[in-house]
Amino acid sequence: MGWFHSAFENLSAGFRRRRMRRFLDALQITAQTRVLDVGGTFDFWRDSDPQPRLVLLNMPRTGGDLAGAASWVAADGCALPFRDQSFDVVFSNSVIEHVGSSAGQRAFAAEAARVGRNYWVQTPNRWFPVEQHMLTPFLHWLPQGVQAAIVRRATVWTLISKPEPDRRRFYTEHYLSEIQLLGAAELRGLFPDARILRERFFGLTKSLIAVRRLGA
Repeated sequence: MGWFHSAFENLSAGFRRRRMRRFLDALQITAQTRVLDVGGTFDFWRDSDPQPRLVLLNMPRTGGDLAGAASWVAADGCALPFRDQSFDVVFSNSVIEHVGSSAGQRAFAAEAARVGRNYWVQTPNRWFPVEQHMLTPFLHWLPQGVQAAIVRRATVWTLISKPEPDRRRFYTEHYLSEIQLLGAAELRGLFPDARILRERFFGLTKSLIAVRRLGA
């Protein structure tokens, strides 16, 4: 499985690089742009060129993942501790599907739109055939009870990542109880003033991105 894990990591890294370049170009990011990344880590930004004036916001337990950032805040993405339009851009990468409920997703979306003049919110597409957290084809289209039976035994994610038992239990239960995937219609409903971009893989929409750029 080592070769498969390496191939998967290389594929994921390629997607991240292309997504970052698309973000930088679409919102015309410069070294002076004030960016709030809700739910991110510094690794995602390490190779960004240019490097914006970045603030990372994440949950307190992720403090170790924020090492290297010039500025970071421990807080909840559904209740941002900033004034209206405090940032030029609010950025979020694969976070809104993790907040646990439709009400939480509405709060997350409203906060991104409130705090940022512009925003870029990416999420995996519910209608892509491979579930992008457990990496298992068609898993997310099955009834909840069937999903639970599968993920508590084995998934592609457990096979290639080989997580420690505590990590596996935590992520499995988080997936079952909190992850709520979105399609294009749901994302558009959360961000009615956004343009919805599509990130494709072999012609299928892998991810969706809600983008607001004022004046664009």
